[in-house]
Amino acid sequence: MSTTSTTRTGRPVRAPAGAPAAAFWRYWTATTVSGLGDAVTAVALPLTAVSVLHASGFQVGLVTAAGYVAWLVIGLPAGVLVQRLPLRGTQIAMDLLRAAAIASVPLAAALGVLGLPHLVAAALLVSFASVVFDVGNSTFLPSVVPPEQLTARNSLTSATHAANQLAGPSLGGLLVQLLGAATALVTDAVSFLCSAALLRTLPRAAAERPTPGGGRPSFRAQIREGWQYVTRHPVVGPCLAEATCINFVCGALMAVIPLFLVRTAHAPAGLVGLLMATEGVGSLVGAALTPRLAARFGTARTLVLGSLFGVLAAPLMALAPGGAGLLLFALGNAGFGASVVVLSILTRTHRQTTTPAALLPRVMATVRFVSWGAIPVGALAAGAAASLWGPRTALALACALTVLSPVLLLSSRLRGARDLTDLA
Repeated sequence: MSTTSTTRTGRPVRAPAGAPAAAFWRYWTATTVSGLGDAVTAVALPLTAVSVLHASGFQVGLVTAAGYVAWLVIGLPAGVLVQRLPLRGTQIAMDLLRAAAIASVPLAAALGVLGLPHLVAAALLVSFASVVFDVGNSTFLPSVVPPEQLTARNSLTSATHAANQLAGPSLGGLLVQLLGAATALVTDAVSFLCSAALLRTLPRAAAERPTPGGGRPSFRAQIREGWQYVTRHPVVGPCLAEATCINFVCGALMAVIPLFLVRTAHAPAGLVGLLMATEGVGSLVGAALTPRLAARFGTARTLVLGSLFGVLAAPLMALAPGGAGLLLFALGNAGFGASVVVLSILTRTHRQTTTPAALLPRVMATVRFVSWGAIPVGALAAGAAASLWGPRTALALACALTVLSPVLLLSSRLRGARDLTDLA
């Protein structure tokens, strides 16, 4: 079997039979290995700030925000860069840059010179490299997977991400307890090196070759074209608004949950990892159920139902007392994780299947510029709220904001529609 991809000029390029499947599994393995290391860092990095540097709530929020602020700085140009640079070589370079940045943290800690500026700088470097890498990854998948398989493949990658979110924080909590927070970050550095090695085995596809500079539109024109497509689309636009709201909440949760579990619930590092891993349980269930739910209820209806479920689940985290009552936190975290992954799979698949191939990198970059740009804003807001009113209040405020998700969807043309394709 063969599939069709496109050159930068939009002309179709026929991939060799059998090659797309092999390329997909190498891509999947690289992202799986790298994602596991990222999940470890999700626990180890804030715990490094809390336990090693004794950071305040706002400082933890600053470290979290630094990990995502690049979407606000280069989110839009990243889509054009991905189209102009050799994709495989760019991804490998970004992996190596991230490995070096993360490895510098345990090295500085071992030398006794680690400080908050170093931690923020490392997070910033990883953030900028991840923006380019993620935009490249999101445009690679449709070139090796037929359109009719995209929902299943996106469900697989989301399920894999969920499994990493399940195993990674648990592993991270254990490594932090055994080795210390900073030393545990070595795992992520190694994962980036493994990812780079796997990506190095991918063939250079014709679609990766940048076009000559002569007849190329300007950066500004290409960015504007992607922006106009997203903001004027009857499905992509409303889904972008909803995703921005949810990612603001996710950024807030990433900043405040470690503070809440350590300083309010007095949970040890190992238990913090397990509790954060419950998000992965919910995400895994959500990813497995999404194709079935979409087939039964329709993609548009499943989006609305998924957002409503998140509104009901999230507040359980803020209501959880300490001790055995943290089971309530685990239930809320899992439920919210399931809601988020359902929304992510359906909206991502719709973008990949309906967006013209020549526009896809810029559309993906525009969506992430806006929606992922909300993550550092949410992290800083939650960090400030935790410093002013305490971690539990900050957590409660973040969970309350989930109600905006279904409101935004129901205020658009998605209300009453069965499937997203009905509105295209």
